[in-house]
Amino acid sequence: MATEPRPLTLRDVSEASGVSEMTVSRVLRNRGDVSEATRTKVLEAAKALGYVPNKIAGALASQRVNLVAVIIPSLRNMVFPEVMSGISRELEETDLQPVVGVTDYMPEKEEKVLYEMLSWRPSGVIIAGLEHSDASRAMLKASGIPVVEIMDTDGTPVDCAVGISHRRAGRMMGRAILKAGYHQIGFMGTKMPLDHRARKRFEGFTEVLAKEGVEIMDREFYSGGSALAKGREMTAAMLERTPELDFLYYSNDMIGAGGLLHVLDQGIDVPGRIGLAGFNGVELLDGLPRRLATMDACRTEIGRRAARIIASRVADPDAPVEPVVELTPTIDFGDTLERS
Repeated sequence: MATEPRPLTLRDVSEASGVSEMTVSRVLRNRGDVSEATRTKVLEAAKALGYVPNKIAGALASQRVNLVAVIIPSLRNMVFPEVMSGISRELEETDLQPVVGVTDYMPEKEEKVLYEMLSWRPSGVIIAGLEHSDASRAMLKASGIPVVEIMDTDGTPVDCAVGISHRRAGRMMGRAILKAGYHQIGFMGTKMPLDHRARKRFEGFTEVLAKEGVEIMDREFYSGGSALAKGREMTAAMLERTPELDFLYYSNDMIGAGGLLHVLDQGIDVPGRIGLAGFNGVELLDGLPRRLATMDACRTEIGRRAARIIASRVADPDAPVEPVVELTPTIDFGDTLERS
């Protein structure tokens, strides 16, 4: 484990920007008469360093509060509440309390949320994903507290990571679909630039198909929440456009469930005429007329393991921890993917 960095101070920003500590303080508190050029110089230096002002006043200024900042992209789908459940359960026996910030998959919003949360000097950070802006990475590295990036292990963490390999998950599903004899495959998912984990699954999936000489026949990407209605709508459009498809792979279970409801509504034989699969293993699938094939993303366990790392490092900064904990997802074939 790398040596814990020294907390940044006003002096660091002063030296980096070439202005006095008093001027730096005025700029960061937005007080006093400071020229626009000086203000810009100070703010750019602070951002590059990853400096975050300390909002804890007086005698507490050098201490940390018993909060764990949890920064996730969404509370609208069913995925992250399960992660939060794992985190909360693991922290129950400690003095630590999770506080949540939501980024909507937007890097600039992540910067803002992270900046505000770090200014209250939490004891640790749990943050979704490995892809962050340069400013966010600088803040995480300079924070001097345990940081656990969750959900993904395809990359290099700032400190520690707990998750699954999404490329591996995509490859696993690709092999299962091909082994079952499906070759006319369509894909539906979120817009990839913002959802890095969905993008990595798609890359792993298409990599396996390409090795067998199979190309995706049709694809459609959407922005917005993981909605049942959107899944029905996209599935209807894709099957009308490319009726020869014999398998539909969805980037998440919610749109997959919508697709399943559409094909059953049309009286299409599942999984004989067409197979379907999603991703995440959400509880909603238990209430469908047929169980959608999916993959367990280990969400609750990811939350627990991440919180355990934070708690152990808070209790003992020198506690040995694994820098990368990779969990293994499993395929649930349900009723919509034939076992070969």
